Amino acid sequence: MAQAAIQDAIRITHLEKAFGKFTAIPDLTLAVPPGSFLVLVGPSGCGKSTLLRMLAGLDEPTRGEIAFMGKTVSSGSSGVVADPKERNAGLVFQSYALWPHMTVAGNIGWPLKVAGWDKAAREERIGEVLGLLGISALRDRYPAEISGGQQQRVAIARTLAPKPAILLFDEPLSNLDAKLRIEMRSELMRIHRATGATSVYVTHDQVEAMTMATNVAVMNQGRVEQFGPPRELLERPATTFVATFLGTPPGNLLVATRQGDWLVHAGVPLAPAALAQGRDEVQLFYRAEQITTGKAPDRPVLMAEFSEAAPMAGKVMVTASAGALRLSAIVDSFPDARPGDPIEFALSGAPDAVFAMTGERID
Repeated sequence: MAQAAIQDAIRITHLEKAFGKFTAIPDLTLAVPPGSFLVLVGPSGCGKSTLLRMLAGLDEPTRGEIAFMGKTVSSGSSGVVADPKERNAGLVFQSYALWPHMTVAGNIGWPLKVAGWDKAAREERIGEVLGLLGISALRDRYPAEISGGQQQRVAIARTLAPKPAILLFDEPLSNLDAKLRIEMRSELMRIHRATGATSVYVTHDQVEAMTMATNVAVMNQGRVEQFGPPRELLERPATTFVATFLGTPPGNLLVATRQGDWLVHAGVPLAPAALAQGRDEVQLFYRAEQITTGKAPDRPVLMAEFSEAAPMAGKVMVTASAGALRLSAIVDSFPDARPGDPIEFALSGAPDAVFAMTGERID
């Protein structure tokens, strides 16, 4: 058991965090392999930033343990809470948090000075991380004299300077414009490869999660709904939450009732009842690519009310509503419809997945 723990860069065991009567994280267990780029993704309030703060040592767990490289750094039961500077971890905040009275080099060198590095070693390391981030020319400038994107690079360089084994990122790109976000995503992935550090990255942006991560933990109400490589989560979601949270656009869930040999939604037979595995009611998952607009012979067709259409990577994303249900389809061309017009959504093939009414995948 001890050997298995050492093989994980980060091991979280039955972690709980309560704030008074509110429990933000009820019971979370997770193992992160060395060298991973783990992205914690989920909606606001799902507990991802709370988890990151406990990893960083800024918050104490109510119960459970956190171990880095086999060494316990936080324990709610035994009261072990290692000081943040003793965790060999670096944290990049959402705000850049640069010292305005220090130059770029001064900001990067400060944590090294605090850690007791001598001047020669500090200067060498400052030069290394300036080069790694491509900001050597900014060495003698002050934060007010550089752009937001450059400030973010300085903040990352400052975190990398002490050579931490674990890097923690708290939505570091949220203050950047769209173009800079894309550039910095590539930059962070390059830095990850160059340093080999195990990284934990918090975001609510699923595009960041899917493009940057080696592993993704989808969080919901303080729990990990699913953990694994991005492709696995997209291709085989374990719960309805994951199925409808990931993907652009998200997939479609249709509640279907068993009627004889068929599963029926809104009076339309959709799939064989055998897919329900004896259940009377299930949720059928159809990806947007499985839906076309207009009449389709030999396919189940649902009537909906057209909402909007938008171009997407050479295709068109069409959204419509059927009562409280919102449907999305990816089609080849814009439909001849205005908002509020009736539109036909034809389902192609079998559902991509079948879920129980409680949310778990059953096929």
